[in-house]
Amino acid sequence: AVKVLRTLRNHWKKTTFGVCALSWGGHWLYGKHCDNLLRRAACQEAQAFGNQLIPSSMPLKKATVFLNPAACKGKARSLFEKNAAPILHLSGLDVTVVKTDYEGQAKKLLELMENTDLIIIAGGDGTIQEVLQELCPGLLRAIAVFSKIPIGFIPLGRTCTLSHTLYPESTNQVQHITNATLAILKGETVPLDVLQIKGEKEQPVFAVTGLRWGSYRDAGVKVSKYWYLGPLKTKAAHFFSMFKEWPQKREAALMYLGPTERPPEEPEEKPSRPPLYVRLYRRLRLYWASRPKEIPQEVTPEDWEELKLSTIELSIATRNRHLDLTRTEDFMDICIEAETVSKGQFVNRGSQKMHDPHVCPEGSQCIQASRCILQLPEGTEGSFGIDNEEYEAMPVEVKLLPRKLRFFCDPRMREQMLHAAVQ
Repeated sequence: AVKVLRTLRNHWKKTTFGVCALSWGGHWLYGKHCDNLLRRAACQEAQAFGNQLIPSSMPLKKATVFLNPAACKGKARSLFEKNAAPILHLSGLDVTVVKTDYEGQAKKLLELMENTDLIIIAGGDGTIQEVLQELCPGLLRAIAVFSKIPIGFIPLGRTCTLSHTLYPESTNQVQHITNATLAILKGETVPLDVLQIKGEKEQPVFAVTGLRWGSYRDAGVKVSKYWYLGPLKTKAAHFFSMFKEWPQKREAALMYLGPTERPPEEPEEKPSRPPLYVRLYRRLRLYWASRPKEIPQEVTPEDWEELKLSTIELSIATRNRHLDLTRTEDFMDICIEAETVSKGQFVNRGSQKMHDPHVCPEGSQCIQASRCILQLPEGTEGSFGIDNEEYEAMPVEVKLLPRKLRFFCDPRMREQMLHAAVQ
């Protein structure tokens, strides 16, 4: 033993390196062991759903999964197959996986929607938006059929804004994914708003989080370029962006309508079908009755509020991030930040916005609106950030589509929402 200690002391550099390597290896193996325990527990819980007896005449529930393999720097496929796929298969679902290997492949959604009981989006914010681009037009055309299909979200991307609303916070990625997958099996859902953003092009863009336009967004997309600075990369991106132009401001004209009253929510359970003679009588009555056509109410010019704005950043966001299931009005939040900000505040506030992009700082003008029109000066350059995806800046009309989609959520999060609303 003395000889061993003397050898270790004489080769203290190798000894130190060996101890560090063993410690790191032990910590890594322990982390892998904990992840396997989490997967096993989640699979056992899913097995309980799969063991439930169903009538022989009832077909298996069909789930269509839209998986983006490129999410999380190409690790999304492995994360899904290790953590989510076993849970879905053990639960007894008939799972069909559609890989969005290239842009536009999610168009298969409309072909599969009639033959699916639930939709699962596995990826990040970009995957959600790609699916929404095909899903929302279908909902608008046939809302009575398609809007009843619940949607599950498995967070696999680098940016998963919606997961903060639907699932509890977790620093362990495996636990976060398994919790999200189990939440789909438990069946609790919440209604989420959607923004319809229509520009000069005919095809509108749909978003569940919101639109950002300004200096913080422009600096935020360049953070990854300063990866070599480690934890200082966020502050560095905002610091160097000040050298291009200062003060940084955006000028535009805004027209908006106020909140709308929320109608009572329809019951999820469908009423029993009336007898045949009742249905025939109703059809004949509708056929013979001369009902005047409803004239749509046009929005009068007096209803619009007009505003000239000069801001360092403008954001138009849904209330999905701070969901209130009991509110009586439907609206989106428009945040117009003050154009006067010091360079120190710009750097610090930019770091805060990396965690909560649509936070409205003190001193900003906050507007609640159901619809708005953003007019940009001719020759305006730059980009919008719509659900963390980049689009060319142009004049747009933003319309709120309240409670358009139903997303699965963790029952604990739904309970927290209801408890907070009561208080």
